[in-house]
Amino acid sequence: MGQVPTATAYALLGLLTFDRDNAEPDDAGLTGYELKQRADNTLRFYWVSPATSQVYSELRRLETLGLVHADVRPGRRTTKRYRITAEGVATLREWLRTTDTDFPVLKHPVALRLMLGHLTGADQMRGLLEDYLDQLGRRRHELGAVRASLGDDERVRYPALVADWGLSYYRDEERTVRRLLGRLG
Repeated sequence: MGQVPTATAYALLGLLTFDRDNAEPDDAGLTGYELKQRADNTLRFYWVSPATSQVYSELRRLETLGLVHADVRPGRRTTKRYRITAEGVATLREWLRTTDTDFPVLKHPVALRLMLGHLTGADQMRGLLEDYLDQLGRRRHELGAVRASLGDDERVRYPALVADWGLSYYRDEERTVRRLLGRLG
């Protein structure tokens, strides 16, 4: 196969799998724009949502590797609708089965700034943590709406589990930040 897909490429392949059995023949696949929208609406809660340019460059690479097929649609604007191929599904399954579970790297800008709080003082750090609590509340509300939209549909059982995990993470993060605020006095 040559090149090994990136983690982002695997994420995009995974997003394409949700359309395999649901699409009408004329709507089969997703455009790069639609895939970017789907990434923004799902991946951003637990993974970095790729930039638009990265989505298109990964799609070109995946097409070259034979892992996606682009259906070109002429019109006022030529569009490409991407579908995952059988080889793409097999590659994705192999990656899921054989890749070691990496421990997540915590890259937390709020924790980094709190660590350096001695440079600005407790009042500044309280403001930082209160702002972060507001952001957590908004993000939890957004993810709650995503979770509600998934319902109990068996076809999206695993995305629903990830949404539940994310909601639990945001609740725990809020509790932690409130305890830290209490310790700041």
